[in-house]
Amino acid sequence: MSKLKEYRVNRQIRAKECRLIDENGNQIGIVPVKEALKIAEEKGLDLVEIAPNANPPVCKIMDYGKFKYEMKKKEREARKKQREHQIEVKDIRMKVRIDEHDLQVKLKHMREFLKDGDKVKVWIRFRGRENIYPELGKKLANRIIEELQDVAQVEVEPKKEGTFMIFVLAPKKKK
Repeated sequence: MSKLKEYRVNRQIRAKECRLIDENGNQIGIVPVKEALKIAEEKGLDLVEIAPNANPPVCKIMDYGKFKYEMKKKEREARKKQREHQIEVKDIRMKVRIDEHDLQVKLKHMREFLKDGDKVKVWIRFRGRENIYPELGKKLANRIIEELQDVAQVEVEPKKEGTFMIFVLAPKKKK
């Protein structure tokens, strides 16, 4: 699951010599790997090969455990931010002959979803003889759109498909 890159550490480094960077980020120069390992051990740190394809490879003296922890932390933060930016489509279903209070509750939920940045797909259901009065559904859809015009814009116009009238509301773009 983790995309954390594996680095060669200490005795795993196979090169004869490396370009050495100390723990403060200062470049020491090209040094034999054995000498670089000795310097790292004296400081109580690890020698980590950070650019194995360079010629000679670049190695840095650092605390490898701390480095891995910081990388995992950054990866978690990146995933969290990615999830925050995903837009979800929330479904709201109702009948054509919805009671006033029930409609207000649904409108409140839609407003919350839109403020959170999610899209809302509204399904208005027609049952039995209600199917021959599509204008009732259109009237309800227009009322919903009008009530939410301050926070929403119509992305997909209301249209009747089978026993449902469906339309999509998207959050208004902030200026």
